[in-house]
Amino acid sequence: MPAHFTPATFAFLTELAANNNREWFRANKLRYEGDVKEPALGFISDFAPHLARISTRFRADPRANGGSLFRIYRDTRFSKDKRPYKTHTGIHFRHEAANDAHAPGFYLHLQPGSIFAGVGIWRPGGDALRSIREAIDEDPDAWLRASRDKRFRASFELSGDSLIRAPKGFRIDHPLIEDLRRKDFIGVAHLSESTVLSPDFLTRFAALCSDAAPFQRWLCGAIGVPF
Repeated sequence: MPAHFTPATFAFLTELAANNNREWFRANKLRYEGDVKEPALGFISDFAPHLARISTRFRADPRANGGSLFRIYRDTRFSKDKRPYKTHTGIHFRHEAANDAHAPGFYLHLQPGSIFAGVGIWRPGGDALRSIREAIDEDPDAWLRASRDKRFRASFELSGDSLIRAPKGFRIDHPLIEDLRRKDFIGVAHLSESTVLSPDFLTRFAALCSDAAPFQRWLCGAIGVPF
């Protein structure tokens, strides 16, 4: 299978970062469609059978709007930064029980100079965050098995933001306080551009997602959704 993404994918994103305005984008929209959007939708469609072998509870949705591909347009309504376009491509394979980014998922981020695969939950809501912390506290060994799994840690590093203090209800000297302070429960695997451009990237990305299965299974159990 030929590579889904090409040097033209990253060339477009690089130029968009330098020309982040509506006039330039309108003049280059066909490039966006052909070099970024269509390859991403093809990747999503081709990844579906690989994802199903990992878990049938996550969705590879190749719809042009409302699917696994994030929109290129930024929401600037409440932001001081009024640049209209994202300078990266984001693909999120969400859990069937969720319809937003704040849920268990597998993620691919393509941006010149910042390419990575992500797994887990970014910014879980209050109830989910509380459930995750309680699950860590109630069965710390299960959390350690999932988050320190050899295959998982060989590919991913735990990342995201954390509280400065102990979360409410947990003592500061808790043996897993560093994990309990997390606001994000995500693993990140940094990738090179050459990796993404290789013909076998689809299978390599699938292998990364498979490595994260124990971590994802634990997270799903912690918030009460099936894996």
